[in-house]
Amino acid sequence: MKKLYKYMLKSYLQPFLFTFFIVLFILLMQFLWKYIDDLVGKGLEWYIIAKLLFYASATFVPLALPLAVLLSSLMTFGSLGENYELVAAKSAGISLRKLMKPLIILAVITSISAFLFSNYIYPIANLKFGSLLYDVRQKKLAFDINEGIFNSDLSGYVIRVGRKAKDNKTIYDILIYDHTKRRGNVKVTTARKGIMELTPDQRKVLFTLYNGYTYQEVTDQRNYRRTRPFEYIKFKKQILTFDLSQLKLNRTNESLFRNYYTMLNIKQLNKTIDSLSKQKVEREKLFKKNFIRRYSYLEQADTGTMHLEKTQAAIDRAVIKSIKYPFLGNSTRDVQLRILDVAIASVQNRKRNILDVQNRNDRTRSLITKHEIVWHQKFRLSLACLIFFFIGAPLGAIIRKGGLGMPVVISVIFFVLYHVVSIVGEKAAKANEWNIIFGMWFSTFLILPLGLFLTYKATTDAPLLDSESWKKFFEHFGFIMNWLKKLKLIKN
Repeated sequence: MKKLYKYMLKSYLQPFLFTFFIVLFILLMQFLWKYIDDLVGKGLEWYIIAKLLFYASATFVPLALPLAVLLSSLMTFGSLGENYELVAAKSAGISLRKLMKPLIILAVITSISAFLFSNYIYPIANLKFGSLLYDVRQKKLAFDINEGIFNSDLSGYVIRVGRKAKDNKTIYDILIYDHTKRRGNVKVTTARKGIMELTPDQRKVLFTLYNGYTYQEVTDQRNYRRTRPFEYIKFKKQILTFDLSQLKLNRTNESLFRNYYTMLNIKQLNKTIDSLSKQKVEREKLFKKNFIRRYSYLEQADTGTMHLEKTQAAIDRAVIKSIKYPFLGNSTRDVQLRILDVAIASVQNRKRNILDVQNRNDRTRSLITKHEIVWHQKFRLSLACLIFFFIGAPLGAIIRKGGLGMPVVISVIFFVLYHVVSIVGEKAAKANEWNIIFGMWFSTFLILPLGLFLTYKATTDAPLLDSESWKKFFEHFGFIMNWLKKLKLIKN
């Protein structure tokens, strides 16, 4: 049995590793196509791009791992069935359950490892990936001047080149505006010809200009706005140096992203959810207390529910009631109008206050929901790996097809169905249309019975794909058989 178990493990691990890295590569290519515009033309060093791709691939593991488990288990048992190895094992008295035993243990280990990865490694990888991607997207394009276009990449300068030679260094008809003193276009340099080149350390760019002028308005004299004095310098050769450090990638402190909900583990999520819930309850209590203290006649109003319609109706009833007070009836018309204006202004102010509190509570509730969704995702990933194994292994034994043909098609269909249902459930939970537990686990509840059904059929040698068995099954329903015969879907 040990040799058989080793053979089963070897037959499973090879397609598992192969399919896992293939799926990871496909997802990584999708990432590159999505952010290609943010990466090209910025002069990024190779190790920056390598780090970005490495962190991105780590964040794709939750998608790649369940699909790899499904596809590899389907390929393994499909190949065993296609080569009649399952038949030979059963003839030797070895059931499918015994053959699956080492792989079930491996699937459990994979599920536990998936949970540990999503709880401890994924938040760190997501933090580094998110912060690095943010910095890359904020980085300016590499310094490059096009003909006839004003370039403002260098802070404090605007440069225009009329024409560039084929060597990409010699430039003609140069115009440089100096805005470093933040006084507008008070200094401009022109030249007929120049040489543009980088220093050996590529930290600075040198402009060697020939036969030009530098014009500058004099702004340190009295009444310069009226007299408009200026000076100019004629030169045969002038060298201007521009610092390129501002175009380098500046790293943002990762602590600014650390509290984002997708970058927290289970312990941190529990702490954050508890803290946000307490803040929400305390805010509601404080609002109710201050509201009742200012409007004592609303002590019987249902302000605890925080519904604007109910609170607004209570205020309206109180205002109408106040109109019947004797002091209002004995006042002049002007006094009555002023009292009513004050009452209306007070109602409008309370309305704005209630709306503000409601909006803050809605934002807090939405933030709590997002934290809870991430909390459930960590457990759902590990359980999905286990369920997909119990779908792929028995299904491979039933269809008896190995390789990358039929297994790939079936795996993609099952995984796409699971992934689409998961996204629908998450969005419904975020919108508070579904309960969070139901929305997050709906996809799991959907595929779990399928896994149990296929496992039962495969281990009991039930003829799931046998046309004769299905024909006998439908014979119990005579009207269905007659309908199928009329449509000529089956023969008489």
